[in-house]
Amino acid sequence: MTTPNQFAEKPFPGFEPDFEPDFKVVPSTAKLPEPHYTNHRQRLRARFMRAGATSLADYEMLELVLFRAIPRRDVKPIAKRLLAEFGDFNRVITAPAARLSKVQGVGSAAVQELKIVEAAAQMLGQARVLGQNAITSWSSLMDYCKTVMAHRETEQFRVLYLDRKNTLIADEPQAVGTVDHVPVYPREVVKRALELNASSLILVHNHPSGSPDPSDEDIVMTNRIVDAAKALGISVHDHIVIGKESDASFKALGLI
Repeated sequence: MTTPNQFAEKPFPGFEPDFEPDFKVVPSTAKLPEPHYTNHRQRLRARFMRAGATSLADYEMLELVLFRAIPRRDVKPIAKRLLAEFGDFNRVITAPAARLSKVQGVGSAAVQELKIVEAAAQMLGQARVLGQNAITSWSSLMDYCKTVMAHRETEQFRVLYLDRKNTLIADEPQAVGTVDHVPVYPREVVKRALELNASSLILVHNHPSGSPDPSDEDIVMTNRIVDAAKALGISVHDHIVIGKESDASFKALGLI
């Protein structure tokens, strides 16, 4: 025997209830308020386009970079945490990815954006010095080396290869080391010079400690490269040590 409740629970085909529900679900047409940071993003972008990077503080430049990586969140606190951890804009974008990711709010997308900016800056700087006379454009060359190396937290050894007219034909990192040591093999440096048909070299490495003063190990390693290159008719113009705020020239110090 069936009951009215059974019909209500399992209506047969064509069954229509003889009552109207006392409520209706109506889609909302109310517009949600914009997040407080939306207008800030628009204003900051407009100010950058109008007056350039010099009109912005370091944390604001970082905000511009983080906007793409973190589209629905206020990134100002993250930018300020990055500066508190690393010091300035340059040190943030050149910081190791592993250290960046430890900062609260910085995920893989943010790290990627920061590393893209770093790579773009290095490519732009390199494009300005490659194919130029390294001697006559020395100031630009040193600016580029500082951009690439001054804020690194580990040592890097780079070799600038020049042709007979002192034109920079290649700029290559030879080795990456620890905070106070980088392994360099003179034979590999000279071998690469021969492959590039280079006539001379400029050696460059950084001191993450901050002081550009050459160490005894730096001097010994440089002499080995000079001797290996000289045996094949290749000269070493200089060896530059890049510190945090200044640099040192082996040539100026009478070490070459």
